Amino acid sequence: MPTAIEFNNISKQYRLGLVSTKTLSHDLNRFWKMNVLGKEDPYLKIGEVNDRAHKGESDYVWALKDINFKVEQGDVLGIIGKNGAGKSTLLKILSKVTAPTTGTIRAAGRIASLLEVGTGFHPEMTGRENIYMNGAIMGMTKAEITRKLDEIVDFSGVERYIDTPAKRYSSGMTVRLGFAIAAHLEPEILVVDEVLAVGDAEFQKKAIGKMQDVSKGEGRTVLFVSHNMAAVEALCTKGLVLENGTSIFLGSVRESIDHYILDDTKKCKKTIERMEIFIQELSVSNIRVNGSENNTLHINSKNNKINIQIIGRLEHSIQMDLEMFLFDLRGTLLGVFSPSHKTGHVPFHKAGIFNLNYEFELPENMSKGEFYFDIELNQPNVRNLMVIRKNFFIHSFGFISDTGFEFDYATRGLLIL
Repeated sequence: MPTAIEFNNISKQYRLGLVSTKTLSHDLNRFWKMNVLGKEDPYLKIGEVNDRAHKGESDYVWALKDINFKVEQGDVLGIIGKNGAGKSTLLKILSKVTAPTTGTIRAAGRIASLLEVGTGFHPEMTGRENIYMNGAIMGMTKAEITRKLDEIVDFSGVERYIDTPAKRYSSGMTVRLGFAIAAHLEPEILVVDEVLAVGDAEFQKKAIGKMQDVSKGEGRTVLFVSHNMAAVEALCTKGLVLENGTSIFLGSVRESIDHYILDDTKKCKKTIERMEIFIQELSVSNIRVNGSENNTLHINSKNNKINIQIIGRLEHSIQMDLEMFLFDLRGTLLGVFSPSHKTGHVPFHKAGIFNLNYEFELPENMSKGEFYFDIELNQPNVRNLMVIRKNFFIHSFGFISDTGFEFDYATRGLLIL
């Protein structure tokens, strides 16, 4: 496939607190060198990485640093990362809202951008007038825009207010019309930055479906920024992970999401705390969740099972049962899971090394949000042998099905805190 967009050594530096060189002569010299001669900023200084969480020593920060990648025609690229990673800056450079400090971008075709609520709208103009203005900016004739007008208005769902000035639109109405314009005026490249989160569930479903049609059916290129990993997974074919202004991973969307989520949870991972063993005859050497030694995993809609494995040693033979208690963050008990609940009897473990292995499915009534579970080893109706409290957390995300946009329990990440 031909290349639609090529980023070559893109970097963007900002100076905190100031926007000039402090002198008129230096400002004019910078304008001459950069805008007339096409050279680098003569006053460019070495800056720090854009880590928003820590105070730096320099007034200069790199919002982006040495970004190099290509996007092929028809690809849907999901750009993911934490707030401040450089996602919006990258799209603003592509959309020519701001210029890169170093590097060049080559893009084949017209670009339609939806970077924030109200992008490209004149507040005093009506919705209809803004449609024609946006189309003219993209190089379309009045006849071409008129041919698409009814389709745009119908998709946006704001027909009643189409002749009302845009300044009287709500943020949701503005996003609806803005996305409808960007998606229907036949751009070769569609750029969408998180604004769909403003719309309601109905519109999000329509917007996701339209972007799928634009990319798969019409072969156009889409760049999509979102913090909703389920939306990224359902829509995108490739993923780019940014961290502190640098590109740390580029690959398939599944690999990119795993890299973003799993790498981040590994950084947050601590050893298991609050594990209590109540008898000297019991020792625990290893606890694994879904076979992961570091107890970090990502569960998607095709795999909603959790496997718990506990390896240890008993000095004396004993009846021992494993139980898992699932809670929401308010502490409400959602379910209890145990092998004995299925089999009807509690296994008898001989002295020596034991290996408890239990797999269960998470309940389908779990909504979007966060949950945790406790693990217990018990001698039924006698005493607790071991408990682990509030160490295992389940993060439940929205899931986009093949038929549309839905919120479900189905995509989760599990980590130890």
